[in-house]
Amino acid sequence: MSGTDFQSGREALGARLRELRTEAGLSGKELAQRLGWPASKVSRLQTGKQTPSAGDLEAWAHAAGQPEVVAELKARVAGLETTYRSWRRQLVAGHRARQEQGIAETAATRLTRGVEVVRVPGLLQTPEYARNVFEQNAEFRQTPRDVDAAVRARVRRQEALYDPDKTFHFLLYEPVLHTRTCSVPVQAAQLDRLMGVVGLDTVRLGIVPLGARLRRAPSHGFWIYDRRLVIVETVSTEMWLEDEASVRLYERSWEWLEQSAVYGEQAQRLIGRVRAALGVV
Repeated sequence: MSGTDFQSGREALGARLRELRTEAGLSGKELAQRLGWPASKVSRLQTGKQTPSAGDLEAWAHAAGQPEVVAELKARVAGLETTYRSWRRQLVAGHRARQEQGIAETAATRLTRGVEVVRVPGLLQTPEYARNVFEQNAEFRQTPRDVDAAVRARVRRQEALYDPDKTFHFLLYEPVLHTRTCSVPVQAAQLDRLMGVVGLDTVRLGIVPLGARLRRAPSHGFWIYDRRLVIVETVSTEMWLEDEASVRLYERSWEWLEQSAVYGEQAQRLIGRVRAALGVV
């Protein structure tokens, strides 16, 4: 999480604390007296200049007459460090560091579930496809071009696909097969790679056809690591969600989309039709 992201979150928490004080009809000085704190501490917490401890939050909520918000306030503090991780900060030295982080998360996970709606998942990318992705990202985000190192790290992460103690379940919306941000030969090789992945014992690859009836349309991709972490990528940030409610919500999204997926030979035929349309031998 970048310093800017962290500070913005701390300021938002401070605003919430100020709101609770105001609703209680207390001035900053009066709240400080009730808590036995220096008035400067109340000011620092309200303006996001200081991170409150769990004890500070409990004391504030009780002094404001709203002890029921303690859990909410503690969740906000926990989220300061883990929820929003800006790409600007993560890629300040290039893509390799983030890929190394991905290797660590995959190593710590037995069941990895990934949904993608417009691009091939990193774990299934060919080196040439991955190179194209990293080159485009570096140009778009104006970050250092450590493309070779990033590709090597991504390929190393893929070694986990052959670990018999791990399971990978991918759901790809059919537009993933059609979206082309690389040359036709690279796209064809990537589709061949997906065809081959269908046969791996550790991998379950589902394709959601464009014509399938959907219980809910997929709005974006996401990744679920066991039942402990969900990672969602946006244009500017990654969200790392570890609270139980978020994990349950994304698992429901997964389950609903999975109902429309095809597997095995059906998935291979779908991939094969798109591959044949490229006209590359």
